[in-house]
Amino acid sequence: MAELFEDKDELFVVHNMGKSCSYCTMWADGFNSVYHHIRRKAAFVVSTPDEPQVQENFAAERSWNFPMVSTKGTSFKEDMGFVVDEGFYPGVTVFSKDDTGEIYRHSSAFFGPGDDFCSVWPLFDLLPSGYEDYKPSKKINDRSDYQMTNNIALQVKDYENAIKFYHQILGMKPEKSTDSETLFTMNGTNLYVENHNKDSDQSVFFEFAVENMEVAKRVLIENNCIITKEFNEKSIMVSDPYGLKFHLFQV
Repeated sequence: MAELFEDKDELFVVHNMGKSCSYCTMWADGFNSVYHHIRRKAAFVVSTPDEPQVQENFAAERSWNFPMVSTKGTSFKEDMGFVVDEGFYPGVTVFSKDDTGEIYRHSSAFFGPGDDFCSVWPLFDLLPSGYEDYKPSKKINDRSDYQMTNNIALQVKDYENAIKFYHQILGMKPEKSTDSETLFTMNGTNLYVENHNKDSDQSVFFEFAVENMEVAKRVLIENNCIITKEFNEKSIMVSDPYGLKFHLFQV
């Protein structure tokens, strides 16, 4: 937990119920838009009982830029009082850290329809119809079955100098790095810079999420797309006939 404070002495930990809950998803959508304000004042993290890989894919689909931690296999939510009748309950706990590094639980609050932690409810409360009949949906793009994520991959040949350029000149934040790939973040976008020393030209890859992979694959193939690689039944690489290359995964 000490690491979650980063360079701050106050920390918000949001207790989110995970990708299965459309209400918790809407609260997180709202925090995403003001995260850059919150982080100037205090550290902020969203916790869910989902596995880290599930969190990563869901966050990419919704372009969330706040940090997330998994509480799967721990008693953290129960210890903080956010397990009610053996079920998870949403809310937030605030922690503080003193000069010696000791951490204290300062305050907490539950989330629920109509509260002030999600701006949608006070706005809807101004409507003649009120907010009571609204049921949030997790679907963002109503015009399409494809949701573009905030992940972009760029293949480069001069890998070491590319890393220096994106970090020192463009000011991107390096999150993690290996000999083959470095992840940078900036304004909610994740840029994966890949070490590419092959004879073939470098490529730029985008990413889309879908709810039904089989249907998506059939539609893409019928429209002259080529499946260039299959990682598993829920994750493939695609090249369309017009120049776009992308990763497609099922959420």
